[in-house]
Order: sequence, then structure tokens, then C-alpha cells
Amino acid sequence: MVTEIVTILANLALTLSLIVAVIFGIAQVRAVNRDRKDRFTMETLRSFQTRDFAELINYLSNAEFPESREKYRTWSTEEQVKFIELAQQMESLGLLLAEKLIDIDLVDKTLGSFVATSWEKYKPLILDLREKSPDPFLAEYFQWMAELIDQRMKENPRKPFYQSAKKIV
Repeated sequence: MVTEIVTILANLALTLSLIVAVIFGIAQVRAVNRDRKDRFTMETLRSFQTRDFAELINYLSNAEFPESREKYRTWSTEEQVKFIELAQQMESLGLLLAEKLIDIDLVDKTLGSFVATSWEKYKPLILDLREKSPDPFLAEYFQWMAELIDQRMKENPRKPFYQSAKKIV
């Protein structure tokens, strides 16, 4: 009789230990995922606050983009590098977004219409390059993200923070 009670108590203790371990493990996994997402968010924000990115924004605003690979090849090496660099930045951002490592609100609040506007400038050349390379995957995440942001801005535009935030006294 005593042996049975000890066995039941031991099994109960093991079961409770297992339950606590599973709950602790789940909490740890969630914390790690949250930390990882926070790290990607901070890294993404930092990448938009550099002189290099400011130069790319200025470049995008002032450059007339070619609509074909042949015209692109007439550009100087410096212009081609800037074009590629900005495309890579947007592609990386789209990939982070698609993999849910950053949130769509972050992209909307930090770059917003810049993403859609930049895609519109890139689009003719990228579509031409996809066809002639052939590389159907070229700038796929950039395009997806730009179309998503554009759709979101049209269907559910957000108010500027200064208009929607509660006043702090």
C-alpha cells in the first residue's frame, strides 16, 4: 500500500515536472522569438538612418531610370552600383517582411510610400531584366512588399501619429 502511494506521488511529481518544463520551454521559445524580432526591428531602423541610405533616397529622387537592360548598361558604374544597392536594400527588407522577422507597420511607418514609389521607378527595368536574363525571381520580394504597402495605403491609410496620438501632459 505504501509502495503504491509512493509510486503515485513519484509519477505525479514527474508529470508536474514535465508540465512545468514544457511551459518553461514554450515561454523561452516565445521570448527568443520576440528578442529576435526586436533585434531585426532595431537593425532595420538603423539601416535607414545612415548617410548611405540618405544618398540612395536622394539618388532615387533625382535619377531618371532606364527602362531596358541596354539603356542600363550605358550608365556609369557608380550609377549602376547605386541602383543595385537600393534594389538590394529593398529586396532584403521585403525578405525580412515576408519571413515575418519584421512587422508591416515598421515598413509603413519608416518608409511608407517610398517603397511603392521606388518600385514604380524600378519596375520597367526589373521586368525587362526578368525577361531577358531570364530571372523570374529578380526583386520578387521588393515587388511584393511595394504592392502590399501600396494596397495597404489605399485600402486602409493610417493617420499621422501627431494626429492620432493622445496628448501627454
